[in-house]
Amino acid sequence: MKVPSVDLRAQYARLRGEMQEAIHEVLESQGFILGPKVEALETEIASYCHTAYAVGVASGTDALLLGLRAVGIERGDEVITSPFTFFATAGAIYNAGGVPVFVDIDPVTFNLDPGQIEARMTPRTKALIPVHLFGQPADMEPILEITGRRGVKVLEDAAQSIGAEYCLQGSWHKAGSMADLGCISFFPSKNLGGLGDGGMVVTNDKHLRDQVMLLRMHGGRTKYVHEIVGYNSRLDALQAAALSVKLKYLDEWCNARRLRAGIYDSLMAQAGLGGNVRGPVIQSYAKSVFNQYVVRVERRDELQKFLQGRGVSTAVYYPIPLHLQACFKYLGYKEGDFPASEAACHEVLALPMYPELTPAMQEYVVAQLSEFYIP
Repeated sequence: MKVPSVDLRAQYARLRGEMQEAIHEVLESQGFILGPKVEALETEIASYCHTAYAVGVASGTDALLLGLRAVGIERGDEVITSPFTFFATAGAIYNAGGVPVFVDIDPVTFNLDPGQIEARMTPRTKALIPVHLFGQPADMEPILEITGRRGVKVLEDAAQSIGAEYCLQGSWHKAGSMADLGCISFFPSKNLGGLGDGGMVVTNDKHLRDQVMLLRMHGGRTKYVHEIVGYNSRLDALQAAALSVKLKYLDEWCNARRLRAGIYDSLMAQAGLGGNVRGPVIQSYAKSVFNQYVVRVERRDELQKFLQGRGVSTAVYYPIPLHLQACFKYLGYKEGDFPASEAACHEVLALPMYPELTPAMQEYVVAQLSEFYIP
């Protein structure tokens, strides 16, 4: 049996008619940059995320970059984040002129460990980016308490977690809606994926909304008039049209992912794999959307090769922690500085996860895990 790690064709097969109609409307209008389709999606995303505003940008990476610029990050300002995340999080800090400062993760959730944050703060700390990794929100309540007390801005990296929720002071809040602003990615493999790159910044702060809108249009409100130096980072109308179609199904897809995560949990428990394969742990304060189903395993690389030979496609998120990347050597970090992140890089494996994944496929995946560990 062949089990891909993600299957975008299966999703498109269901939406083909709606998607083609939406794209045809844009082609007929010949309005490809911003315009009514983007404005409509911005309104829809703001409503979905329970924020006052949303601004479409060219990618999730640009959402982070423009968000950092909008909150006032300047050259030399320190921005705290996790070393166990996709490169864009720290890359955006660097490209905004800031200095990435890493804090180790909680080994259970893979998210930033709030208990280690204050020890890494200095008078130069101006912002913090908690990453809601693999679809589970970071522990925002202590993060917001610390940053609020210290006057530090917070940008939620919600690239993998649109639709996820966090219980803050007794009420459930959407990922991206709890801090100064949230940054969303529409990369095709995300739970809400476009037809290429795309992103969104969500916020309840009108000033920040206005700043991001300036930054995405070369720093100007009108053509050829520039208040600040910005970027060319606009969401295309074709992407917005496709995403508006898909947004209607997002909650259904997120629930399907949760169901499949539960099936994996049950199958692995029945197979007695607990000593070899540790599934994701979702905290009581969080509702994950399982952008990935990531397990911790022994002999990870050997297992991945074995599964590939049996037709099961998997992925490693992430093989090298950011503090050990060559481009950040100048920061002075060394192996052993963030042990939880380093251990995760050697042990994590993402199993196939998408709404169209069938129970038979999941049974086959777990059977192969059993054959590897319990021959």
